[in-house]
Amino acid sequence: MPRSEHLRRPAAALLRMLAVAAAYWVGGQIGLLQQVVVEGAVVTPLWPPTGIALACLLWMGAGVWPGIAVGALATVATLDSLDAATLGVLAGNTLAPLAAYLMLRRIGFRMELDRLRDGLALVFLGALGGMLISATFGVGTQVWNGSLSLGEFWPVWSAWWAGDAMGVLVITPVLLLLPRARLPRDTRPYWWTEAAALCVTAAAVALLVTRIELSLLFLVFPVLIWAALRFQLPGAAPCALLISVLAISAATSGAGPFAGRSLLELMVVLQALNGCAALTALLLAAIITEQIGIRRRVEQACSALAEVVDQLAPGETAHLWPVVEGGKVADRMGGDD
Repeated sequence: MPRSEHLRRPAAALLRMLAVAAAYWVGGQIGLLQQVVVEGAVVTPLWPPTGIALACLLWMGAGVWPGIAVGALATVATLDSLDAATLGVLAGNTLAPLAAYLMLRRIGFRMELDRLRDGLALVFLGALGGMLISATFGVGTQVWNGSLSLGEFWPVWSAWWAGDAMGVLVITPVLLLLPRARLPRDTRPYWWTEAAALCVTAAAVALLVTRIELSLLFLVFPVLIWAALRFQLPGAAPCALLISVLAISAATSGAGPFAGRSLLELMVVLQALNGCAALTALLLAAIITEQIGIRRRVEQACSALAEVVDQLAPGETAHLWPVVEGGKVADRMGGDD
């Protein structure tokens, strides 16, 4: 029996790594469907594997990093032959999510994203900070190898970094929801009506603003605010993902407000929209979730206090009972005073 357990653990670890590698490769194939060429280098406005890799690290720990490396190798191998530049891309794509994970773990990041500090950490440490590594390694080795000139470094680096950061901002929150995905309890009938209305509205608005020539991209933000206020992260994160995917599709095909723009203008408008949408959804949902948690803790404290008072002075709780109104605790007296 001990020998069987001894063999089972490495086998389980190997299966986890293979699953991570497969998920990374699938995400890479999806991301390459919407690729653009910047100064001769292939980049994507949204690179899902970075978000997948960070989510896997948060779920299973740093021990699955070889799976990320294998997945990155398989993805890069489909684009070009293996050389020094490819090894640099492989190293950057492996180290970036690993560094982001270690920074998030260092500050006590919670995967529930139920605090504003968790949302800020995912934005600034996980996405904007951690993905500096992948962009620098990937583009730097191509310049060193002669595939790119030194003057082409910053345009390619900016597009690379933005695509990797968007992968974390858009994909990781959605994946972190999956282990906790379940139907809500004790919901009123109108909850399902509102949820359906949000889905239809989000899809309609996203399609409208990304397909008509008028610049109405700002109309997505009321939808994101609605989703965050009423459904928190489970509503806001999928809406941000939907908007990002439809915007990228329109941009790469030159449709709607992206028609007639240069590649630089297209990338700036697209990444500004995706970044602002992801930030709005993630941070507002985190704030609302944190406030709801605080209110529930106050209500629980009030209930516990009422039980203590009832034990100490039976019958007195009818004259002194705490209530929560608008997030504030107030003591109401039973008399006119």
